[in-house]
Amino acid sequence: MSDRGNILELDSVSKVYGKGHTEIRAVDDVSFAVGTGEIVLIMGPSGSGKTTLLSLAGGLLTPSSGEVVVAGSAVGSLSRAALSRLRLHQIGFVFQAFNLMAGLTAQENVALVMNLAGRKDRSVERDSRQLLERLGLGERLDHVPADLSGGEKQRVAVARALANDPPLILADEPTGNLDSRSGREVMALMSELARERNKAVVIVTHDSRIMGIADRVLWLEDGRLSEREPDDYRAA
Repeated sequence: MSDRGNILELDSVSKVYGKGHTEIRAVDDVSFAVGTGEIVLIMGPSGSGKTTLLSLAGGLLTPSSGEVVVAGSAVGSLSRAALSRLRLHQIGFVFQAFNLMAGLTAQENVALVMNLAGRKDRSVERDSRQLLERLGLGERLDHVPADLSGGEKQRVAVARALANDPPLILADEPTGNLDSRSGREVMALMSELARERNKAVVIVTHDSRIMGIADRVLWLEDGRLSEREPDDYRAA
């Protein structure tokens, strides 16, 4: 499967919990790849294994079998320290629940990720501000999460995911806590920025309203992956 243009590769990846009669195959022999500049949606019903699959792709879970490769590195062969560096520099995460630091402002939440990557110079203030301005939050830089709407929080989360310029963005139900208008706006901005910066993006969702931003749409059900045409999703 390996290809120099692929940022993410999963090869026969499975995640199994339990044994015997209690065995659950949360992800079952899944293979796919995502190239530079490509946006892939993975859709499916609740409990289909979408979040587990994304966690495997991001090195947050270890597969029971198979291989995950991110930006040329086989995740399973990395030490804990190397895996932490990979997640910090090569992957940007966007979560349904935002996962912002409550005591920090919008700009501080974005700058923190840059600081963790070793950046301490004045460019951190400039780059974090410019990212948030690009996402329409120029007037909200100094607001803490409690003072932001759901859509604004998710925009901060998108800025944070892009802060270290990673080649791969992984988003878990990014519209799940947003109304339909906010969800469409956030996804439109995220896809626009991702394409401008040539990112590989994987979004797991049950929200068919955002299908229009994707280059490919995959279907996950009972842990198994297939590819469908857009009309099939509308009927599902």
